[in-house]
Amino acid sequence: MHDHIDFVVSQWDDAMPDLDTASMRIFGRVLRLMKHLAKARSEALAPFGFQEGEFDVLATLRRAGSPYRLSPTQLYQSLLVTSGAMTNRLNRLEQQHLIERVAAPEDKRSMLVGLTPHGQQQIEQALRAHTAIQEAVLAPLAASELAELEGLLKTLLLAFPGEATAE
Repeated sequence: MHDHIDFVVSQWDDAMPDLDTASMRIFGRVLRLMKHLAKARSEALAPFGFQEGEFDVLATLRRAGSPYRLSPTQLYQSLLVTSGAMTNRLNRLEQQHLIERVAAPEDKRSMLVGLTPHGQQQIEQALRAHTAIQEAVLAPLAASELAELEGLLKTLLLAFPGEATAE
């Protein structure tokens, strides 16, 4: 069975026979998968009324554990976005009553961002929908293939600076 990437690479093989297209086979498939995954994720999150970046903020707060609060700095460093992008996301989430800004107990001049009860409910429902989509996408793979894929992706990811953690 052939896919779109086979077609594209075949065209390159004809157009430029001296070009090594081996990496195109992998990157082309990864990029096409990313497009399919982004669409599926967007569709899964649409009923909850927040965008992908907002989902990431809410999910980060939820996985932080009770009382589901972090500083804006912790959030933007965790999500690898600028402080300006984080401020925009926080403003939108606050307008939707999904988060609240509260004074830090140890320093009343500092603020923490926390999930509201409504925000906690929404992110937990969205996480279930999001996870179901991921499981559906991975369903064609056997358990051994999933483990192998996870290991290979981890190896590639760890080759990038800043991806290894102390834990």
